[in-house]
Amino acid sequence: MCGIVAAIAKRPLAEILLTGLSALEYRGYDSAGICFLTPAGLKTIKTTGKVAALKEAVASEGADGFSGIAHTRWATHGQPSVNNAHPHVSGDFALVHNGIIENYLELKDMLLQQGESFYSETDTEVLVKLIDYLSRSKHLDPYSALREALSQVKGSYAVALLNAKDPDHLYLAKHGSPLIIGLGIGENFAASDALALLPVTSRFIYLEDGDTAVISREDAEVMDAKGNICQRPCTHLDISPDAVSKGCYKHYMQKEIFEQPEALENTLLGRLAQDNVSAQAFLNLPPDLFASIRHIEIAACGTSYHAGLIGKYYLEEYAGISAGVTIASEYRYKRTIVPKHSLFITLSQSGETADTLAALRLAKSQGYAATLCICNAANSSLVRESDVVFLTRAGTEIGVASTKAFTTQLMALLLLTLALGRANGSISKQEGQQFAAALKKAPAEVRAELAHDAEIKELARSFAGLEHTLFLGRGIMYPLALEGALKLKEISYIHAEGYASGELKHGPIALIDARMPVIVVAPNNDLLSKLVSNIEEVKARGGRLYIFASDQECIKASEQCQVLTVASKLELISPITFCVPLQLLAYHVAIINGTDVDQPRNLAKSVTVE
Repeated sequence: MCGIVAAIAKRPLAEILLTGLSALEYRGYDSAGICFLTPAGLKTIKTTGKVAALKEAVASEGADGFSGIAHTRWATHGQPSVNNAHPHVSGDFALVHNGIIENYLELKDMLLQQGESFYSETDTEVLVKLIDYLSRSKHLDPYSALREALSQVKGSYAVALLNAKDPDHLYLAKHGSPLIIGLGIGENFAASDALALLPVTSRFIYLEDGDTAVISREDAEVMDAKGNICQRPCTHLDISPDAVSKGCYKHYMQKEIFEQPEALENTLLGRLAQDNVSAQAFLNLPPDLFASIRHIEIAACGTSYHAGLIGKYYLEEYAGISAGVTIASEYRYKRTIVPKHSLFITLSQSGETADTLAALRLAKSQGYAATLCICNAANSSLVRESDVVFLTRAGTEIGVASTKAFTTQLMALLLLTLALGRANGSISKQEGQQFAAALKKAPAEVRAELAHDAEIKELARSFAGLEHTLFLGRGIMYPLALEGALKLKEISYIHAEGYASGELKHGPIALIDARMPVIVVAPNNDLLSKLVSNIEEVKARGGRLYIFASDQECIKASEQCQVLTVASKLELISPITFCVPLQLLAYHVAIINGTDVDQPRNLAKSVTVE
């Protein structure tokens, strides 16, 4: 969730480090800081709020150096404050850290007994104080002190460490939180995300759990969990600058909503045959795996969890395979019965979500036939640790509120459903042809829906000043109601809840009055008549209705009921098409409410702590 940038070079680094922090703002944070190694020692500057405030402070103090570490913090221990911001300093050491030190209180008590004092509420200060204490008390060099300290730590971490008496090296460590090395010429870098380093390098080494590293201007040496020097592969990332710029759009979220047709086309590209899915679409797929699968368990968080719920409908309805969906943060804390021939699936945009990774690691010991991840980040931990991989090709997604990652996950789940159904015979060749033809039409349907942007922008005016909203859907549209509510609440700060519309009379109907808007997702499917009955229940209680419908013959507009036509003609891909107006509505309501669309308060793009 937090962001790390570090560098050692033969040139001043302030601009590089601060530009890297700006590139990581999408991850979510509440304070920022930087530390340079100067001839006079460690120079640390920290601020609360945005990176812009840190840039001003660095400029006003004229601070710079040839080696340095920088950080954006999302509060876990202690409120946002200058004292709690990173980097944390003790003696000759300065440290930035992502993750959580679970036994920090135990370590802190030990250090207090040794006469150490603390200025912050954070677990990170405990770690740097421990490194400093071990270095002094045991006469250890910086690298040995780091390894000794980490041997006493329980939890997750990505660490970058400076030592004032060792100007030629930076020290790194990773366990449970992402950390990469960026390779330059006469300079080297480290960061929690490659995006932070794209202006200075395209060559990266992805550290694995348990790795430590020492980087200098000329070299990067990686040691595994046992302390043995190892060779991690160097990856070249060819990412266009346009991928991390807003272009002609006001916000990243807006840009990413409008990139969805191309993202869907890229997800399909080269993967869809006339009646089936290419085996090459699933990396490392054993030849007979899909034919043998009888049950699927899906684990995911947030928007990806909603995609998983829709995937359950796909898998059971079309592939004839039973499926369960669990919030990843709950998976480890319940007894799981794994039927024979079961496949474990994870969904994630970043591939670094701590709860999803933890679920995967547990699942690998529970007797599943295989693990499969659907992910947007080719070099992520989730991809590296899964048996089979499907990459969604959504492109870089920077807005915290996921949009194109969600629709490409739905497309991936449809492709998986087709592949499984053809493998087990639930989908015939003719049905496979119809299935494939429908998937190819998804980009065009989304483009048609994006054309309604101005109409939805006008509709959004009706939500100005509102505090609560209900979203309703039936069947496969129930998870979409959950997703629509999530989008609205996370970026506009309007309290919103999604319900299966048949549940309305079992409690939520008590909330309905003239001030409670109700948004209904109403495709023209077998459940439409049931949904119309639920709509009438809202009308009878004076509720304000906003209905996204593909058939205005069954649902008539009135003074109490506004109907917007959705360009959805194919039931199979209707969740993809119908989610677009919900995304646009949330975006425009957030604009009206004046909230920070791309970086909503308290949220982070990549949730790398439990």
